Amino acid sequence: MVTPEFMTQRLLLRPLELADAEQVQVLFPHWEIVRYLANHVPWPYPSDGAFRYYRDEALPAAERGEEWHWTLRLKSAPGQLIGSISLMRKENNNRGFWLGLPWHGQGLMSEACAVVTDYWFDVLNFAVMRVPKAAANAPSRRISEKSGMRIVATEERDYVSGRLLTEIWEITAEEWRARRPLPKDDR
Repeated sequence: MVTPEFMTQRLLLRPLELADAEQVQVLFPHWEIVRYLANHVPWPYPSDGAFRYYRDEALPAAERGEEWHWTLRLKSAPGQLIGSISLMRKENNNRGFWLGLPWHGQGLMSEACAVVTDYWFDVLNFAVMRVPKAAANAPSRRISEKSGMRIVATEERDYVSGRLLTEIWEITAEEWRARRPLPKDDR
């Protein structure tokens, strides 16, 4: 299945390409972005880290139908990559994202999460979405809260910043469909 392109009110979500690595290499390696990511992200981030990750991990997983990756871009500036969001067929780890620092706090990631969560449930037909996050990552926790997710487990996990309490957030397809707004023509 080919990863589709999506459009939201303010964003374009484009399937990840190897050519995107150059822009990611500039935006991604900042402590404020990586500190709550899983410890498999190398730190300090190598000068070819984005290229190697895309070439060796993300794109092959997408080709196998195990992961779906998108770059985020503002509709007003489609040439500028501002972040990334992914879906994964992993136990207790189905969605991940990051956003460049200049775009934090504007609700953009909530917008991106809504469209990929629709895809997870309505196209890929999964029954549940689970998302781990460091309990200390308040902005990411707010995104899960706003989307109707709930904590179903806690455990310790290793992050770039060290070993931290981790919350596993969950929402079922039925719960997601019950809370999302109907399209204007269906009201």
